[in-house]
Amino acid sequence: MKTSDGIFEVLADPVRRRLIELLSEGPRTAGDLTTAVTGEFGVSQPAVSNALRMLRDTAVADCAPDGRRRIYTLRPEALAEAEQWLHRRRSLWAGALEALQTEVARGRRGDRSAGAAHRSRKASA
Repeated sequence: MKTSDGIFEVLADPVRRRLIELLSEGPRTAGDLTTAVTGEFGVSQPAVSNALRMLRDTAVADCAPDGRRRIYTLRPEALAEAEQWLHRRRSLWAGALEALQTEVARGRRGDRSAGAAHRSRKASA
């Protein structure tokens, strides 16, 4: 599995995304992360452990022992790779998004014109 594929698999899950958000604020213990995520998402401790394992396995986060605690830190280079992947494809979206914006604007103008014509017919009847 390519790293960019792995990072997108990681980002596909809301619990893992939240763990990344928490880690972006600085190192956190596994216990702190578990408490935060179980409270927000109502998931079990084993589910959080699995999510943390995936962050380690995909090199999104590092884990270092500190006595009996495990300290997690974010590895920004994993997210940088995803950002680079998106940047390379952004030009493909730009044209399509501009075309969509034009069509939406045309549709709004058409709706206003149709509404004005309908009101005009209704008033003359």
